[in-house]
Amino acid sequence: MPLREHLVEARRRIVRIAIGLLLGAIVGWILYDPLLDALMRPLEMAADRRGALIGLNFDGVATAIDMRVKVSLFLAVIVSSPWWLYQVFAFITPGLTRSERRYVFGFLTAAVPMFLAGALLAWSVLPFVVEVLNDFVPEGGSNLIGAQLYLSFVMRLILACGIAFLVPVFMVVLNLMGLVRARTWLAGWRWAILVSFLFAAIVTPTMDVLSMFGIALPIAALYFVATGICFVHDRRVDRRRVAPVE
Repeated sequence: MPLREHLVEARRRIVRIAIGLLLGAIVGWILYDPLLDALMRPLEMAADRRGALIGLNFDGVATAIDMRVKVSLFLAVIVSSPWWLYQVFAFITPGLTRSERRYVFGFLTAAVPMFLAGALLAWSVLPFVVEVLNDFVPEGGSNLIGAQLYLSFVMRLILACGIAFLVPVFMVVLNLMGLVRARTWLAGWRWAILVSFLFAAIVTPTMDVLSMFGIALPIAALYFVATGICFVHDRRVDRRRVAPVE
């Protein structure tokens, strides 16, 4: 494909991704009130447990509408993930062979539920993270958190976990394409565990061991599951290579 057509195709895909995000943002705008209630629920639980004033502080004239726009866009990224992942897939497909297209399509099929599973895990851990962080507030004190700071914290936690859950999918795809053998992944199992716990410590900046383990262990487990799938594939490939030709 000539460079000009390649750029035109890239622009077409970007426009389609933008349209998908816009439609998702409209849904987020309509569902803003229940979404905000869900985001504030961990703070309300911490306030009830401590008997203290804990909540969001909209500390600017335009903060409220800015918060609504960001929440809408945040939901748009999540709900439109099948659409923008497909557009990326459709853009790179013309440059791939038929077998490589099959692998990328398999990646797309697995990437969406894995991304959503990671986001769901982060959402389930969020109340514990908020509770532990608020335990550091002195007795009798209040904690009015900046609305945008709190939203940024939640977005980083959820998106980071969603992306982390895509790593095993990349591992399997690279193996299916013959680029990385399963033994290579297995040889790095110590580093995988270390990185999993470092990642969990970064995205959950608390001293709560349960929250850190709740994120690190599933990521490490998925690494070994992906490695096992790669071993099965490598064994099949090796058998086909040594099989006698009739």
